[in-house]
Amino acid sequence: MTSRAPALTTIGFDADDTLWHNEQLFKLTEDRFRALLGDHAEGEHISQRLLEAEKRNLRYYGFGIKGFMLSMIETAVEVTEGRVSASVIAEILAAGRDMVDHPVETLPHIRETLQQLSGAYRLVLITKGDLFDQERKLAQSGLGDLFHAVEIVSDKNAETYKRLFERHGHGPGRSMMVGNSLKSDVLPAIQAGSWGVYIPYALTWAHEHDEEPAAEPRFQKLDRLGELTGLLHRIG
Repeated sequence: MTSRAPALTTIGFDADDTLWHNEQLFKLTEDRFRALLGDHAEGEHISQRLLEAEKRNLRYYGFGIKGFMLSMIETAVEVTEGRVSASVIAEILAAGRDMVDHPVETLPHIRETLQQLSGAYRLVLITKGDLFDQERKLAQSGLGDLFHAVEIVSDKNAETYKRLFERHGHGPGRSMMVGNSLKSDVLPAIQAGSWGVYIPYALTWAHEHDEEPAAEPRFQKLDRLGELTGLLHRIG
């Protein structure tokens, strides 16, 4: 007789582009930034330089709007060879403030799904980024009362999930992580010994791209969060 795997007790959820829209706001701001520097370089060149700056600056500024703003300023200085005007810098700062002020828009099926699961599982929000901004978005979303715990971390890796699923559940072997990023949400959770559920979002930052681990038995892919309850019934 084959022994049955321990039952799941804890489900972790990513926030940005899993529970609410996020990347589309960065894309719109990037388009605005490209237009600002349109007299100095082609749009694709500006985007490439911006991505390089963002990746380079993660170790200094982390993830989120503030780091994005600083990377835009750095890119503007580089692309214009130091000739960027004060008015363009002011426009970049204004664009960043507009991002912070933008209302939070939750994705479909979010509240209903979380309400269905909150009585049967420990739900943990695990998100990375700027503490102030992530707290703001969670408060505006109105979803905070559905989580047993909230963890805002500087980055996500296998050790992160091991630590958090030990703290808030019965370890990674009885936990699941749900998110839109293969690199941050799914692959490191599987490496930690958890289930990893991938729900793609229409836009994904290039830094978060990775290959799907199709042969991994603890990997699952859904079209939308509303399908999660059915998956949980199937895997027991």
